[in-house]
Amino acid sequence: MPDLVHVTYTQTGQSSQTNHFGMREMQEKAFEERDAQYLLLKAPPASGKSRALMFIALDKLIKQELKKVIVAVPEKSIGGSFRATDLKSHGFFADWDLHDNYNLCTPGNDGSKGKVQAFRNFMDNDEKILICTHATLRFAFEDLDISKFDNCLLAIDEFHHVSADGDSKLGELLRLIMEKSTAHIVAMTGSYFRGDSVPVLLPEDEEKFTNVTYTYYEQLNGYTYLKSLGIGYNFYQGNYTEAILDVLDTDKKTILHIPNVNSGESLKRKYDEVNFILDAIGDVIKVDSETKVIYLKRHTDGKTIKVADLVNDNSRERDLIVSYLREMKSVDDMDLIIALGMAKEGFDWPWCEYALTVGYRGSLTEIVQIIGRCTRDSNNKTHAQFTNLIAQPDATNDDVKFAVNNMLKAITASLLMEQVLAPNFNFKPRFTPEDKAGPGEILVRGYKVPSSKRVKDILKSDINDLKANILKDNSILAAIPGNIDAEVINKVLIKQVIEKKYPNLSEDEVEEVRQYVVMDSVMKNTLQINVKDLKKAIENDESIKKAIADNMSKEDINTLIPKVIKTIYPELSDDEANALNKVNINTNIIESTEAQADKRFIRMAGQFVNIDDIHIDLIDQVNPFQRAYEILSKSVTPKVLKVIQDVIETSRIKMTEEEAIIYYPDKVAKFMKTFGRAPYIKSADFNERRMAEAILFLKDLKRRNQAKNN
Repeated sequence: MPDLVHVTYTQTGQSSQTNHFGMREMQEKAFEERDAQYLLLKAPPASGKSRALMFIALDKLIKQELKKVIVAVPEKSIGGSFRATDLKSHGFFADWDLHDNYNLCTPGNDGSKGKVQAFRNFMDNDEKILICTHATLRFAFEDLDISKFDNCLLAIDEFHHVSADGDSKLGELLRLIMEKSTAHIVAMTGSYFRGDSVPVLLPEDEEKFTNVTYTYYEQLNGYTYLKSLGIGYNFYQGNYTEAILDVLDTDKKTILHIPNVNSGESLKRKYDEVNFILDAIGDVIKVDSETKVIYLKRHTDGKTIKVADLVNDNSRERDLIVSYLREMKSVDDMDLIIALGMAKEGFDWPWCEYALTVGYRGSLTEIVQIIGRCTRDSNNKTHAQFTNLIAQPDATNDDVKFAVNNMLKAITASLLMEQVLAPNFNFKPRFTPEDKAGPGEILVRGYKVPSSKRVKDILKSDINDLKANILKDNSILAAIPGNIDAEVINKVLIKQVIEKKYPNLSEDEVEEVRQYVVMDSVMKNTLQINVKDLKKAIENDESIKKAIADNMSKEDINTLIPKVIKTIYPELSDDEANALNKVNINTNIIESTEAQADKRFIRMAGQFVNIDDIHIDLIDQVNPFQRAYEILSKSVTPKVLKVIQDVIETSRIKMTEEEAIIYYPDKVAKFMKTFGRAPYIKSADFNERRMAEAILFLKDLKRRNQAKNN
């Protein structure tokens, strides 16, 4: 199946360039905010968050005169990212020095008396830096006077592990330290969204943080080697092990994540699943006794490939293979890693080209982390690929609702990643037709300018997190099969998610955020076409050059142009290529005027619109998830699509006054003018039924209001 998302980058090399302090682009950006007491750093995998923390922490120790630095990581293996590091030789004013006694990311129980006591000793002596796990921090915190954290820096890596839930010990610890001590906080994460509905921080706590955001686009666009990233889904029926070879490419350096044993995709026999995969690929030649690397001779060509089994629960054997993976120095050291619950966040295999995951992951964070395993910049690859193998819904299966939900979430996750991986737009209001857009700007009539610092901060740093909340909302999921009116989605459902996530925003502020997130979502799902560039591409096409050389008539040349447009924009249908030819320059592409050549068009909801004519009312009429429906309808059979729609129908949203007002009177009047009758309550068409329900809802509301007034 073709990729749902395919992003190409310009390979500027900017991501790896350093300044006079030895700081990369993201690190320099973070260091500029080093004076903030509470700092939240959001940056993708491989952007250098660990080194950024070192720069900030050393400045706080030496120049801001803080007493200590405590770095907490979710698991011991990630602690290696904070090992002693030479920074002076690269231009910085100090090195990151760490005493072995206070690197607590060592073998053994994280809550052991020895590690907890070492933490307490550190708080009472003159040592400056300690590395520990989240668990050790929690255990040690229980018996420490909170004043011990005064004038200290607490850095929490993989900050999405924190939760505002009252049962989250790490979240409660953080709130107490912020409330009752003078500690500084640096929170770092490559993915701020969680898999559940619980926020990472309460809104009042989140507002205290200075946000530094370095986007996936900035990171990947600045790479030297990696040129493109693809995200796709394949659907299977039966057992996934029977479909695995259809998507597994052992010529690529691959991490294969098999499904959790509690998931519907699992066969409940994880060791057998690994053995089946190995047998399907080839014959085991040997297992190295010192490293536990599996040597496998492929059936197809006899080539020997190296495999790591991270599903094996034997602690000794797992420690050996993990140690081997940690010390790899060459692209030839490993070919395939089969994992379950490992090789995700913090796992560094720069040569990885392909992340293949079986079964939908309920956490968007986990998906982002898995994709991050293959997006390191490395000279062995120009393309990185993430593929999710998903069970196809079956109407005869009792778990059909679960399977439908997983499929919809998988597609929304890909849409979110498409948004995350694309460059950001800068929206500004258009007041007159003469207003001109600057580089990277889109002018929109009716656009409300952010009126408060809080809204500006949300739009600057939280927009992807907000989109994650929107895309996992049940009402939004119900809209993906294309059975809910676009204005209802944009003006009612999305607004409700914003109000829930940011309860302290005023009505005007909610509308400002709503407009931006809808515009950004719609615009990133559109195809933008610059007529000048299109004209140049057509003129340089060999078939057009030949037609002109052969003195073909303009009319005959014009019949060739849609085919050429299709080669330039293969995602267009034949009808869209014809429409674009007409809407652009109306058969005069060879002799277009300068005014025509300056035009830009966007494909929006199946039509081409001059970008100068964009109005917020037009944006609100576009379903931001239209592409998701197109993806869905092309990816599955009509029978499966009907199963999905039937499941959604049983759990569709209830009618609200806001939704009813959107349907009535304008949409109902348009329907009656078109069909010469009122909407039918039992119609097979979802939107017609909703219109009929809106009429009944408003009649009932009017009756109840009259009764109340009497």
